[in-house]
Amino acid sequence: MSKQSKAKRDKRKKTQPKRAIQRLNSQQPVQNHAVLQNAEGQVVAAIGLQGTEWLLAIGGQTMGNADNPVPMLAMLKHLANVQEKEGRPVTLETSPQLQQMIDDLAADEGKTAEEYLAQLVSEFEGVEDAADEGEAETAEASTDAEAAPADAEAPADSNEQPKG
Repeated sequence: MSKQSKAKRDKRKKTQPKRAIQRLNSQQPVQNHAVLQNAEGQVVAAIGLQGTEWLLAIGGQTMGNADNPVPMLAMLKHLANVQEKEGRPVTLETSPQLQQMIDDLAADEGKTAEEYLAQLVSEFEGVEDAADEGEAETAEASTDAEAAPADAEAPADSNEQPKG
């Protein structure tokens, strides 16, 4: 390397146009594909695509990511159903690309998109119902324990002989 190579390099850098700093791990923009909005138009939850990764955001916070958005869409649909039952009207809008993905998956199983999503949503409701039943059984067991008299005698041991 010559003694003047640094001077040549510095001169070349000065003559080149300025460019923005390129970050090594720059974030790609997120494209929304499903948006759940309340009656006031506020976004409650959303599914977006960032690069090749699907993201689930609830309340402005990223809650998870996956390679397949269909389970997340079923979760949003279930959330919409819960909100409707509680008297809070919401709307769920999906992108044409996501809707096409659902249509293709439903066609593979010989169902309509609505039937396919309803089946996935019912799985979430089954999990919720099982959790509710578990809580009910726990509450029932504690109620039975409270109902038992505290001074009830334990059965006598069969090895004991009567005293007399």
